[in-house]
Amino acid sequence: MSAAGTYTPKPGAAPLPRMIAAQAALETRMLLRNGEQLLLTVVIPTLLLVLFSAVDIIDTGKGEAVDFLAPGVLALAVMSTAFTGQAIATGFERRYGVLKRLGASPLPRWGLMAAKTLSVLVTEVLQVALLTAIAFALGWSPHGDPVSVLLLLLLGTAAFSGLGLLMAGTLKAEATLAAANLVFLLLLVGGGVIVPLDKFPGAVQSALGVLPISALSDGLRDVLQHGAGVPWADLGILAVWAVLGLGAAAKFFRWE
Repeated sequence: MSAAGTYTPKPGAAPLPRMIAAQAALETRMLLRNGEQLLLTVVIPTLLLVLFSAVDIIDTGKGEAVDFLAPGVLALAVMSTAFTGQAIATGFERRYGVLKRLGASPLPRWGLMAAKTLSVLVTEVLQVALLTAIAFALGWSPHGDPVSVLLLLLLGTAAFSGLGLLMAGTLKAEATLAAANLVFLLLLVGGGVIVPLDKFPGAVQSALGVLPISALSDGLRDVLQHGAGVPWADLGILAVWAVLGLGAAAKFFRWE
């Protein structure tokens, strides 16, 4: 027989890394099962890439249209997941009291935010893999340093994630839903994703150039289309947005 006490329960929280991993896996499954989120994160970027690469609607300059479009669509994918999708999902979790309940669990609040960030990164990896495969099938010929691309994607994720959490933590859920979708549409048109920024008037072009989506799409395009070196200016813009967004989210985010 086993010694007494062998099967005595040992209540207590699981190790923190295991809790964060479990929450991140849950967040990822919930995101991938959500039809609206899939529309934003997969369907719309894919349709834009295929449509505008196949049909000569917009003048994208010299070379193949897909060489211009693919970096912009990758930037759009990051924005759709880290900003739009995360803002809407977190806003409704806050409204329904999910965040309040999770905040009272053994998982600390910063751990919950870390899990959400991991979920965003996992989703982005899937998006980038899918869109890259489609772009290659359309004849894309990327150039440049993969490290620069990774830095741009990570800083872009940080910038959009901070802005998404700030919106979700300060506005009502319905307002977040409307505002996040409106911003998505506006930046899709005016962020250099599909329409080159040089098509806009000079003053407008300068203002649009400091937006995070413009910095991300232009930086990716400089590296992947033109084979440029490290795009320090675009990285700097994204870093400023990341610091401001994450700092403001940490300060003003309301859990109830």
